[in-house]
Formats: sequence, C-alpha cells, structure tokens
Amino acid sequence: MDQIAWLPLCAGVTGVGLVISFLLLRRKGAAAGLRAAAWSLLPMAAYLTGALPVLWKVGTALVGFVTGLVFSPTVWIGVALTGLAVVLFLVSGFLRGRGRAKADRRTGAPAEPAQRQAAPAQPRPGVAAPAPASATQPLPTRRPAPAKKAADDDFSDIEDILKRRGIS
Repeated sequence: MDQIAWLPLCAGVTGVGLVISFLLLRRKGAAAGLRAAAWSLLPMAAYLTGALPVLWKVGTALVGFVTGLVFSPTVWIGVALTGLAVVLFLVSGFLRGRGRAKADRRTGAPAEPAQRQAAPAQPRPGVAAPAPASATQPLPTRRPAPAKKAADDDFSDIEDILKRRGIS
C-alpha cells in the first residue's frame, strides 16, 4: 500500500475521467457527461478522505478469497458434493412421490390421508344448538336451459349469458 504514489495516480485517473466526461457531454448530452464526471471524481475523493487504504484492504481480501476459491481443488470437491446432494434430494423426492402414487393405485386409497372430521360439539345446558348448515341455506335451483336459437344468430350466446346474469 505504501509503495504506490497514490496522489499522482488518483489525480491522473480523475483528470482522464473528467476529459472523457467532457467528451460524453458534447456527444451524448448532459446526463451522460454528468454521470461520467461523478464517477471520475471518486478516486480523488477516496484519496482525500483517507478511504483508499480501507478500499485497498477490502479489494485484496476479495481477490485473495476468489483466487483461493477458484484455484483450490478442495473447494471444487465441496462444490461437486453440494451439487450431488441437491440432485439426490430431488431424485428422492421424485421417487417418494411415485411410490405413494403406486401404492394408492394398488389399494384404491386416496392419495392424501382423509382429514379427521371433528365431532359436533355438545350443546351446553340452557343454550340452543345451532341449526345444521343445510337447514339454514336453501338448495340452489337450476334454471332450465333456454331454447337454442337459430344458428345464423351470432349474438345468441351473448344474449343467453346476459339473461342468466339478469341483464337485458
């Protein structure tokens, strides 16, 4: 870190960036030029605020981690084992589902176990028992289908739908 002359390097990168941002301003407009100027000011700002040593340490740590990850055979063996474990989980789930489906076809049992029905609650003394749902709600009645109209009437289906909905 101390072996590099950071002030001239940061000033040079900022200067080149400002020249490029001026060219972008002329060719692509104000938005592109201002964005490039903002990016080009960051190296000099990092030097002046003292953030450059921190950024350097983070960068070298990331590069060391990535190179250790990419060039390490033990890491690649671990990645391969992870992939194999995922494949085995997926295959076992598929086989488990097929096994249940085959057993259900053989026995004629439903695929999912039937839910236990809760016993009706006993009414407390002095409280009227609620009426069953079927007694409180009338059964829906089905309207007879309207007679078919002539085949040349293109709007007959639409008219039928509107009549069923109560729209005339």
